[in-house]
Amino acid sequence: MGITYAIPDLHGRLDLLEQALSRILEHLGHQTARVITLGDYVDRGPNSREVIELLMRWSFPNLQLTALKGNHEAMMWEACNNLVEATWWIENGGNATLASYGEFIPGMPLRAIVPPHHLEWIAELPTLFADSKRVFVHAGVDPRLPLSQQAERTLLWKRYPKRGASGHGSRHVVHGHDADERAPVVSSGKTNLDAMAWKTGRLVVGVFTDELPGGAVEFLEILESPL
Repeated sequence: MGITYAIPDLHGRLDLLEQALSRILEHLGHQTARVITLGDYVDRGPNSREVIELLMRWSFPNLQLTALKGNHEAMMWEACNNLVEATWWIENGGNATLASYGEFIPGMPLRAIVPPHHLEWIAELPTLFADSKRVFVHAGVDPRLPLSQQAERTLLWKRYPKRGASGHGSRHVVHGHDADERAPVVSSGKTNLDAMAWKTGRLVVGVFTDELPGGAVEFLEILESPL
């Protein structure tokens, strides 16, 4: 049976990503699997640049990477392309991202510090991944619309009602974005993996058997120092 591992919001916590990948490889043994990262690689934590570079240089032959876009990558890309005010991104954690790229002087063009190939990589990130049993997405999906008609704003920014249980048709939705220290938060239709890892030091990785419907068969908990 195929296995998929889902890694939620990292926000610059390279230490958690490295530990998660070590745990996944140990858990997997000699099999192959898919790893889906659910976006929000940048902002808030200390090593945004290094997280992006690890994903760009992916060097795990038995792990097929699908890196999804989060709303923080979208903010970063828009700010660096002068589509939004830079201060909006910087005040939402972008200051930590810029610090990971080197010394930033206010007023400096953002493209003078963020490498163009990093922005190109962000621009090409998909916003969802679906198999026959599940939808993986950063924030959420509109259950009323086909996956092909989802708005990017929904996929990157949606907040589910606290008591909402719906997935997308028969598919279980796996997402991050909605930080909750009690994560994983699981209902019949969806799983929220975002445990605010950048701050708490606790990253929850969902383990899914591709042929079985519903939620995770297991969770891997990665613990490092809180910020």
